Amino acid sequence: MPRLLCTIVFLFSLPAFAADNFGPRLEGFDYPFPIEQFQMESQGQQLEMAYMDIQPETPNGQTVLLMHGKNFCAATWEGTIHFLTDNGYRVIAADQIGFCKSSKPEHYQFSFHQLSSNTSALLEHLAIESYIIMGHSMGGMLATRHALLNPEKVEQLVMVNPIGLEDWLAKGVPYRTIDDWYQNELKTNADSIRQYQQNTYYAGSWEPGYDRWVKMQAGMFNGSGKEIVAWNSALTYDMVITQPVFYEFENLQVPTLLLIGEKDNTAVGKNMAPEDKRAELGNYPKISLEVADRIPDATLVTFEDLGHSPQIQDPERFHQTLIEHLLKR
Repeated sequence: MPRLLCTIVFLFSLPAFAADNFGPRLEGFDYPFPIEQFQMESQGQQLEMAYMDIQPETPNGQTVLLMHGKNFCAATWEGTIHFLTDNGYRVIAADQIGFCKSSKPEHYQFSFHQLSSNTSALLEHLAIESYIIMGHSMGGMLATRHALLNPEKVEQLVMVNPIGLEDWLAKGVPYRTIDDWYQNELKTNADSIRQYQQNTYYAGSWEPGYDRWVKMQAGMFNGSGKEIVAWNSALTYDMVITQPVFYEFENLQVPTLLLIGEKDNTAVGKNMAPEDKRAELGNYPKISLEVADRIPDATLVTFEDLGHSPQIQDPERFHQTLIEHLLKR
């Protein structure tokens, strides 16, 4: 009896949000569709880019390329992939180099131009010549850069709560060195991820279904190889904050759809900004409207009650809105 009592006490003393231990390339975390590895040479080294290539049962002849965010992976597009393939679209969802199931090089010059080039190499490998591109969060910055570089191939650009609708350094966020980012990222755990997402992405609300994506991200920081995960995260944070696409929205030559959850208040480095500047950062109702006015052929659709990931918060409403606008083109 005492032994049983000790066991019960131990179980109840576990942390409220325990993370799994995944490898640096998300070993042990299952994706919703089969993963393939694109072998590529970049910056003098052999790398692997993980991707899912999902074919519809009844093809409509169109392809959608999905780009994940900084704290997300290709797997987080799961519901959107099901929806798009059910509607006849072929879907390519890749993990960018430095993220999730793809290679995490120790030495790499990360840039949105480089990630765009990597993606172009994958599409060439798959013999895909034209496509719709949809990017979420950081993926919106990358998708914008890719559309600027490949206007003849991109049929339509869709941005889902993209970061980069403002220049944070210009708005008062202080520069943080890569070494400082690295030390900060080493502290990442499931509780800190969950708290950040709850406060920043979902305006204080939370649903049990979100926990899977927290555990996915936290598992890389909690397992073997967490140092290389933290290092790549630091390198890509530097890329995000020092390479704004903010000044080039006027140059977009493709039809652009902005799908914005207005409860979002994401802004990289906001916690480091002077207190009097913080309220100005991540104001999505304001900055999305300003950017939409600057894009030559833009449509802005807002969800006033949703946050950073409307495709996860309210997939039915989000996907219905998405397909209506895709079919208009």
